[in-house]
Amino acid sequence: MSLHEKLISESIGKYVYNKYQVSNEDLNLLFQQTRKEFEGDVTLVIFGLTKLLKLTPPALGAELDEVLTAIEFEGACLVRSTNLVQGFLNISLSDAYWLSRLKANRLELPKTGKRTVVEYSSPNTNKPLHLGHIRNNLLGHSVSRILQAAGDEVVKVQIINDRGIHICKSMVAWQKLGKGETPESTGLKGDHLVGKYYVAYDKVYREEVAQLLAKGVSEEEAKANAPILQEAQTMLRQWEAGDAGVKALWETMNNWVYSGFNATYERLGVSFDKNYYESNTYLLGKDKVLEGLKKDVFYRKEDGSVWADLTAAKLDQKVVLRSDGTSVYMTQDIGTAIERYQEWQMDQTIYVVGNEQDYHFKVLFIILDRLGYDWAKQCYHLSYGMVDLPSGKMKSREGTVVDADELINEVIAGAREKTLALGKLDTSSTAEQEALFAQIGLGALKYFILKVDPQKRMLFNPEESIDLNGNTGPFIQYSHARIRSILRKAEALNLLPAAPWTQPETLEPTERVLIQHLVGYSAVVLEARDKLSPAVVCQYAYDLATTFNRFYHECHILNEERAEIKLFRLNLVGLTADALKQALYLIGVEAPERM
Repeated sequence: MSLHEKLISESIGKYVYNKYQVSNEDLNLLFQQTRKEFEGDVTLVIFGLTKLLKLTPPALGAELDEVLTAIEFEGACLVRSTNLVQGFLNISLSDAYWLSRLKANRLELPKTGKRTVVEYSSPNTNKPLHLGHIRNNLLGHSVSRILQAAGDEVVKVQIINDRGIHICKSMVAWQKLGKGETPESTGLKGDHLVGKYYVAYDKVYREEVAQLLAKGVSEEEAKANAPILQEAQTMLRQWEAGDAGVKALWETMNNWVYSGFNATYERLGVSFDKNYYESNTYLLGKDKVLEGLKKDVFYRKEDGSVWADLTAAKLDQKVVLRSDGTSVYMTQDIGTAIERYQEWQMDQTIYVVGNEQDYHFKVLFIILDRLGYDWAKQCYHLSYGMVDLPSGKMKSREGTVVDADELINEVIAGAREKTLALGKLDTSSTAEQEALFAQIGLGALKYFILKVDPQKRMLFNPEESIDLNGNTGPFIQYSHARIRSILRKAEALNLLPAAPWTQPETLEPTERVLIQHLVGYSAVVLEARDKLSPAVVCQYAYDLATTFNRFYHECHILNEERAEIKLFRLNLVGLTADALKQALYLIGVEAPERM
């Protein structure tokens, strides 16, 4: 509840108690944002109150108008006026109230004392990062910044899926087809080179399955007995048994991939406080599964595999150890969750993982709870929708994924083309221009992806994202650059810092709306935290930029003749720059000084 809603609620509560002997517990006052076609800053829904007090809406509206316009805030009236539309009382707050809130406004929120671990990225080491990973990383990094802004201590982690059948497939294909290729000998990034052999594996596998089918083998048997799959499965068993040769090849190829991943992370501007590796955590997971087996949390089937029976939770049965004793993803996730809590003692864990894993995380949290870990109830799966392109769905095994590095290059090239077409960078050095193109291109990519609610599936259009107009990152970046230009001109005229603080007796309509947006920053951060949605911040940044541009066109700033109004508006411009830059920071977008 906002400050003005609290003050209004308290005043109405006192009034109805003194006149009608109705307690505050019975009021249930409901506020909502005033619709654009009506005058007002906040609307009180009075249908319930009219029934409770047995008054008509006009009669109650008249009484409440007297009550609300009499409220004082810091020596001035809180409410300027009210207007009733059926059962909705639209309330306009005074300019003095908004000016007071603006002067006291802060972008930093108090610390909560709460520690939150956010897990994101979590790639497999058999292929490079792709468009889906980009959405994952941007969501995880932005959510981490939002939680920090809301006062949490945040630990950013990733679990690297560096073992299992997937990496063995790339390893086998490299052994059979690679002829000793390395990133250095090919000029390929390490993750791209390993991904090349994951695709090559699938090609060989399909050919071998087709050959078995031609010999009259059933489809099920052909898929299970393809020679290259048998080799990969043997390699996985050798790895878990500690075979020195397999381990050496595994370490070499994984290091190629890590180098490639880190280069992409650096370009995206994302980072981690701690990396966890499945090759380490799966051992703890196996131990906990075996402990749970003794306590009847799990059961063993005749083939030796270990399962969790989740039918009582209206789910299915889930394997946690294969019949040959090797681990599955669930085993690793159990171990990782336990190891992480032992290290961080966090109050909350947020897993940023696509919605195709919804079932997996339901199972994981139930298993952790059954194993006796109370903190399992504070684990949350931030489930997000997949990303599509105009060209269609991605398929990693067929090599048709949208590579993250190629997409980054594409948006930067688009930013370069559109910015040069405007002809405003002629005095900038080549290095400055290239840095700006990267800022704009990545800002376009990040904003376009994050402005969509995480739970929704989305269509990413690189061309549309780079537009300098409309609801895009570059439009907001340009608005910030325009603001910074105004402030540089003011500084050249010795008008900055614009002190002492001055304020007018009355506000222009666009000044008022701009102040309301600035004052609302903290509420936006808290809403984004509660919803775990950077889209809330994106909408705020767009609304703030749009409102500022309207203010810029309707109100004189540097050309204002009244000195005190000029200084007030310069303060307003500076506060807008700060809020816009901070909002962009929360979504990982840089705010250029010039564009």
